[in-house]
Amino acid sequence: MIMAVGKAHFPDMPRIEGLRLGTARAGIKKADRRDLVVFELAEGSHVAATFTRNAFCAAPVHVARRHLADGAPRYLLINTGNANAGTGEQGMKDALACCAALAERTGRLPEQVLPFSTGVIGEPLPVERIRNGLDEALASLDEGQWQAAAEGIMTTDTRPKGVTRTITVGGQPVTINGISKGAGMICPNMATMLAFVATDAAIGHDALQGLLRASVERSFNRITIDSDTSTNDACTLVATGRGAVIESDEALAEFSSALDDVLLSLAQAIVRDGEGATKFVTVTIEEAASTEEALAVAFSVAHSPLVKTALYASDANWGRLLMAVGKVPIDDFDVSQVAIDINGVTIARQGGRAQEYREEAGAAVMAEEEINITIRLGRGVAQERVWTSDLSHDYVSINADYRS
Repeated sequence: MIMAVGKAHFPDMPRIEGLRLGTARAGIKKADRRDLVVFELAEGSHVAATFTRNAFCAAPVHVARRHLADGAPRYLLINTGNANAGTGEQGMKDALACCAALAERTGRLPEQVLPFSTGVIGEPLPVERIRNGLDEALASLDEGQWQAAAEGIMTTDTRPKGVTRTITVGGQPVTINGISKGAGMICPNMATMLAFVATDAAIGHDALQGLLRASVERSFNRITIDSDTSTNDACTLVATGRGAVIESDEALAEFSSALDDVLLSLAQAIVRDGEGATKFVTVTIEEAASTEEALAVAFSVAHSPLVKTALYASDANWGRLLMAVGKVPIDDFDVSQVAIDINGVTIARQGGRAQEYREEAGAAVMAEEEINITIRLGRGVAQERVWTSDLSHDYVSINADYRS
């Protein structure tokens, strides 16, 4: 049985006033599994979002962007099993038809529905199945349906992913709940996944969008499983405005820190549940000349199939790490300054094997489930960190059989 890295349990998620969730088994791809999710937002809620930058972004991404610009979303509509990507003009019509169907049942405008889809690319969206599932989803709307919703957005995920945090601002509690899905086709470029985060805080739209964009950059844009950027991904942040007002610099800073915590926890949960993953890997680059340089080296290591297969095999083949660092085009790069540690074991120093390094020590740390790779470039003070997984036989099998 394919398992994720580490143990996890879905937390008890507090209710957020002004937001209800419902799910349905619409049979979009498989029978008898939750595959349709509806978020109902109270009037006056603000919504911020970031979307994939893939040029072949899906029809629901185009529609959600357009409807979000209209400024008054009241529903989020999510389906799994079908991405509605690579479907041309018909895909746009189908996404709009789903919005219209939900709007008709709730007395809202189609423009007040934001659609999201995930699943197989290039197949027509089964609009009738979604229409038929809406009544069940609406009938189940409740403030406490977070785990059901997290299960309803899963595709190849092995477990639902949820995080909650509560902070106090001006003597009032503020809650942030979040769920996400993602296990494959994961590479940052916005964030290759779906995530839905909500808070009862009262925050203006512009501030909310700025907070989300910055937090995504520090979390979902720091993860990778397979270097492939999805066509459908989005991260949505809803503020219902029913709680404490987040307005002062101090309150904004407190909220930003909590939001970072939620999004980073969700991002790391995606990596831990990466398709076929057996290792959770942190790649830290230190002493880089710039943030951009640090990230380029970090992702070169994290994306390398040779590094990732060595991680899967628990093979301390540190030469692959040198290769991944060295292939990054860096001007005036003095490789004799490079040092590499894995879980505290110094493997390379001054660009080559450390004198004290022993193969058995490297093999021992590579066999661990949680691996921290630290690479010092000796060029400056910039530092960045990304998270990734190994590359196993199961990853190949999952994706070879994805449409079967």
